[in-house]
Amino acid sequence: MIGELDVARIRKDFPILERRVHDRPLVYLDSSNTSQKPRQVIDRVSEFYERHNANLYRGVYELSEEATAMFEDARARLAQFIGASDPGSVIFNRGTTESTNLVAHGYARKVLRPGDEILLTEMEHHSNLVPWQFAAQATGATLRFIPLAEDGTLDLSGLESLLTERTKLLGVSGMSNVLGTMPPLERLAAAAHAVGAVIVVDGAQLVPHATVDVQALDIDFLTISGHKMLGPTASGGLYGRRELLERMDPFLGGGEMILEVYPDRSTFKAPPWKFEAGTMNIAEEIGLAAAIEYLEELGMRAVRRHEQEITAYAIARLTEAGATVFGPRDVEQRGGAVSFWFKDIHPHDLAQILDQEGVCIRAGHHCAQPLMRVLGVPATARASFYIYNSNDEVDALVGALERAEAIFGA
Repeated sequence: MIGELDVARIRKDFPILERRVHDRPLVYLDSSNTSQKPRQVIDRVSEFYERHNANLYRGVYELSEEATAMFEDARARLAQFIGASDPGSVIFNRGTTESTNLVAHGYARKVLRPGDEILLTEMEHHSNLVPWQFAAQATGATLRFIPLAEDGTLDLSGLESLLTERTKLLGVSGMSNVLGTMPPLERLAAAAHAVGAVIVVDGAQLVPHATVDVQALDIDFLTISGHKMLGPTASGGLYGRRELLERMDPFLGGGEMILEVYPDRSTFKAPPWKFEAGTMNIAEEIGLAAAIEYLEELGMRAVRRHEQEITAYAIARLTEAGATVFGPRDVEQRGGAVSFWFKDIHPHDLAQILDQEGVCIRAGHHCAQPLMRVLGVPATARASFYIYNSNDEVDALVGALERAEAIFGA
């Protein structure tokens, strides 16, 4: 047991953790990439297909009404989970990447003008960079960046010079997928609003691991990846302030998002349905509701404390083993994505050796190439932790690193 979580009991809910890889117990340390799924989520998706499968809204028969009710219940559950009072402020889609593109297309391209600025940070995932590059290129706006401090936190000493009346949008990760850095969102939101800008928070890593309240944080948009919080792939979506969603243009056109269609024009439904064209990922979002129920039963404060404890242990053990760990050391300021460089062994080579030991880590630039250049490395190895990981698995990681060292003679 770590903190308040009974990890041994939790692991029994995850069938995949019973697997052996290369005849060794599976040690899955890549939850920042995608989390594993508990039996409760798997069963909820199966139960939908076995008993309720039908398309949404369009049918007046019982199956369709059941599917619609389950889908809208999932929306309400996700809204409550992130502290949104209005379920209609939650748009379902495939997750963070699609959500960011939705805001970049439907909001940024509509409001930005030449000379306007988009402020990002040096630690952003490509999904919170490339869509803003597209928006800037289409509108004549420019991109600026908040730099990193030496300890892996954001250097906010020059924030007043970066965040000005020209800034129309601030995009920031709620938790870095490389460094684990958790910036002060409430402070950033207040600073953005003080100059009339909106704030878009990439919640892909934040929402699965910490309590989030969009109203208390006073943020305008929050992207959510369900597959990183025990839910199915292609689940999740976007939270947006209602007044901003109403101003935005649709991202996709097609069935269900319309009111009336004429040969030369169309009118659209109110949010969130204005942004949900075509057949949605019904089973996936219903499965996400089961994931939310699972996390709520554990308690997000307990989830966060567990992550802090295992992250502190991992940083200490990796450092003792001779690894260079990137990102803040203070676990109050970071999450459980721990990137490191070990003994001049390239991360890709390292990950292949670890795989032979049954240890799954991520190696590469983690869709954050600008950050790799700031760190001065071509790539990092990354171990990332979640509710089903234990200190014993950290020890297995370190043991596998020692075997890699012996193989490479590093």
